[in-house]
Amino acid sequence: MRRWKFVLIVLAATAPALTGCAWTQQASAVSELVRQADAAPAPRLEWRPCADDDLRGFDCATAAVPLNYAEPAAKTIELAVVRQPATDSERRIGTLFTAVGGPGGSGLDWARRGELLTGELSERFDVVTFDQRGIGRSAPVRCFADDEQQRRFWDTTLVPPANAEQERAAEQAARTLAQGCAQHSGELLAHLTTVDAARDMDLLRRAVGEEKLTYTGGSYASYLGQVYGALFGDRVRALQLTSMIDPRTYTGDARANVLGTAAGTDEVRAEFLRLCAAAGKTKCAFAGGSERSDLTGPAAPPERAEKAGSAGPERVETTTAQPADLTADRLRARDDALLERLRQGPITVGAGEQSLPVRYSEVVQSHATMLYDPERGWPALAELLIELERGPAGDPAKVREILAAGAPDYDFLDAFTAITCADQSAGWRSAEWPGLSRDIGTAAPLFGPFWLALHQPCAAWPAPEDGYPQRHTGPWTLGSDKPALLLNNRFDPVTPPSFAKAAQQELVNARLVVVADGYGHKPDGDCVLHLRERYLVDLQLPAPGATCTADRQPFAS
Repeated sequence: MRRWKFVLIVLAATAPALTGCAWTQQASAVSELVRQADAAPAPRLEWRPCADDDLRGFDCATAAVPLNYAEPAAKTIELAVVRQPATDSERRIGTLFTAVGGPGGSGLDWARRGELLTGELSERFDVVTFDQRGIGRSAPVRCFADDEQQRRFWDTTLVPPANAEQERAAEQAARTLAQGCAQHSGELLAHLTTVDAARDMDLLRRAVGEEKLTYTGGSYASYLGQVYGALFGDRVRALQLTSMIDPRTYTGDARANVLGTAAGTDEVRAEFLRLCAAAGKTKCAFAGGSERSDLTGPAAPPERAEKAGSAGPERVETTTAQPADLTADRLRARDDALLERLRQGPITVGAGEQSLPVRYSEVVQSHATMLYDPERGWPALAELLIELERGPAGDPAKVREILAAGAPDYDFLDAFTAITCADQSAGWRSAEWPGLSRDIGTAAPLFGPFWLALHQPCAAWPAPEDGYPQRHTGPWTLGSDKPALLLNNRFDPVTPPSFAKAAQQELVNARLVVVADGYGHKPDGDCVLHLRERYLVDLQLPAPGATCTADRQPFAS
């Protein structure tokens, strides 16, 4: 969601909760899902150079796949597919499939930003991605009559709500969105589960002539890989998953999923403030602010605040060195004070005609999404917070730029909602929403309501009369010859390492490597690149217990 800018014998030993009857039923259900996919004809991909100027160098094709895999010979939809040809044709291994996270991200939009993958992977593989069904150019979800109605809805929907009035408005907005998606997308909504996307990917594997799938994907796309492995494990050559979703809580325990995500976000927020304090004001703007402001009052006990700052509009900075942990505590107190002030109403940055009112929901969302990206998002978040503290003396143009860079695309939000609700709506519909909301808000006051609010439309979702018979809720054991390789940052704000460890246990046949000092939602650096390349190219796994070290730290330059 950012523009800064997932062996039968082993399973039996590790999952005693599955009775023989339950195991038989689940195995039968998986077999039926696979049978339906195998009954569909492989699409014919007619590759041509992409017509769009911003896709120059890529090949494009469309793939016809069943709308409803239970009726594979009936209506079809078209998927938009893009290929980055291998640059070393003589040493080419085959096709490497990849996908975009979200759910809601577009593979074609990813390609528009440059190479899909680089280095040895781009040399040895044709890299293929696609717009998942419901997204972009692949039968996109529609929830509004026109673009203007869509813009007005998302611009006025406050996530998370800050008070009782906004909570009532959010409940009505959730119903409105669910009704709009049902009205404008109709029969498509019943066929947007990740199981449907995984079966689409298996048809694409057949279409390019690969006997087995080689795949890499992160965030939600890690879940797509986990679903594929659960259904088609014997068709996997290599499964490299990053920034892991815990498949069990994602599909079956709504409360645990939200609380686990919120705990990860809060932990990374604490690290943002700690490292900001350590970096100082030359590298992190928020470290250079005052101990108090007209907007928020003192951020430290009164006796300290009197020494530390002034009640006037000008920022007063302390010059006395303080222990890093104490300084970080003061930054957290200032951030908390800003958020509490925003709960009471918007903060206006700047004065006159160019002034900009900033709402609580915008700042909470900025925290959550900008923490994804330590290189650009963290400095931007620090700038945002300092301008909010300045209030009338702040720079509204800078704040507009920061908020615009972090705002998700409206089409992304429509697709995110429809796919998430197809995968999860059973859990949300059975929940008593006001009670769940209070519970989450008590357990995780800042980020719990934010992550919860993104799922509120699922409580009113127009699920098919027979539910989603294709939805898969486990087991998740990967039955391939080669274990999956899982990579995760230690400080990931949305898929924390607890999710990765749970996913490793669910897959059973998997090796996990954590970047021990890695920050953000995308593991990278030389160590990660080396492990990924050696696994996908040579099928080499790192030793059990191996870790990586990040190449750089936040605020390093």
